[in-house]
Amino acid sequence: MTAPGTGTPTAEQVEAIQKRTIRVLVGAQIFSGAGLAAGITVGALLAQDMLGSTGLAGVPSALFTFGSAAAAAGVGNLSQRFGRRTGLAAGYTIGSVGSVGIVVAAVADNVALLFLALFVYGAGTATNLQARYAGADLAHIDHRARAISTVLVATTVGAVIGPNLVGILGDLAEKIDVPRLAGPFLLAAVAYGAAGVVIWSLLRPDPLQVAAGIPDPQRDAEDDAATATGAKPSWNGAVLAGAAVMMVTQLVMVAIMTMTPVYMQHHDHDLAAAGLVISIHVAAMYLPSPISGYLVDRFGSAAIAGLAAITLIAAGTLASLAPAQSVPALAIALALLGFGWSLGLIAGTTTITNATPVATRAKTQGTVDLFIAVSGAAGGLLSGVVVAVASYPTLAVLGAVVAATLVPILLLPRFLN
Repeated sequence: MTAPGTGTPTAEQVEAIQKRTIRVLVGAQIFSGAGLAAGITVGALLAQDMLGSTGLAGVPSALFTFGSAAAAAGVGNLSQRFGRRTGLAAGYTIGSVGSVGIVVAAVADNVALLFLALFVYGAGTATNLQARYAGADLAHIDHRARAISTVLVATTVGAVIGPNLVGILGDLAEKIDVPRLAGPFLLAAVAYGAAGVVIWSLLRPDPLQVAAGIPDPQRDAEDDAATATGAKPSWNGAVLAGAAVMMVTQLVMVAIMTMTPVYMQHHDHDLAAAGLVISIHVAAMYLPSPISGYLVDRFGSAAIAGLAAITLIAAGTLASLAPAQSVPALAIALALLGFGWSLGLIAGTTTITNATPVATRAKTQGTVDLFIAVSGAAGGLLSGVVVAVASYPTLAVLGAVVAATLVPILLLPRFLN
């Protein structure tokens, strides 16, 4: 029932809608995780094969991350105007189209089409991350980090299974005259498409629209002010600090992750070994999310952002020292890299969600994710150049140094809590 005499949902109704929202988002994330994993695992290898250059192996990561940046802003704007359901469903559908384009480009050996399709494929990556915000729209402020983490952890299922199907998908691709390295993108096309169907069919009522109808005197004053300024994104100290944390963690994670499969291939590891390491990395990005969420709710965003910095520094250091032939050592380094990213992402996301009124929330979140994606694109683009000019260990050390730049942000804890 709604509250007597109003059209406002009761606390019980809000709780029921939140539970349904989380279930739907979890279902969609399981599918989208498989789509996300394709680009991570074989994107750089496919580009290296088609372009014949290690120095350009980071281009796919950069392209689909730039595509992710554009899509993040688009999904945020669509969500603000029409609700999360429309924004997320559109993003997943575009990601599916991009996946098909990559397969076609590989078959035709068309580099220009490959680059365009990789850019479009990035929409799936952006939407996969934007879904975390939908999980927080109706969550109690003291449990928002855990709600965000629940959505993220669901990505683990598809994201871990995906890389371990690289060999099987490669065999299937060859049977239908598709280049072996394009095989995982066949899965991505189906996975992103399925995620879009789940969101469009089941994300009702829309959590952001429900949140907008719940009275909150302080929030309503903020919303009125936002409306008076044209509902532009909210930029305050908390939003800027949260965005900075996520930008740094994204740059470091993408740079090291992108070149790890290439580094392993250069040292005679097969595709299955690279897939295993990346699946462990992706699992560490998403599987410990409930831990990250609990820590943020319990100790605050500033403390956990600091823990993210320490974890990323350890990851870069270990990756730089790991013997090239040691799959376990590389796997541990990439696991730390993934966990550090999880800590930083949930700390930053919680900060931004708490600091934005509903009237500008989705638009602000989309804009923030645009900057995060650009930061990741820079990491992906530069990673190949650094490895070609210097080495993978050098790249890993640089990643640790960049992670240390989080320290100045943490000197302003009032902005993160």
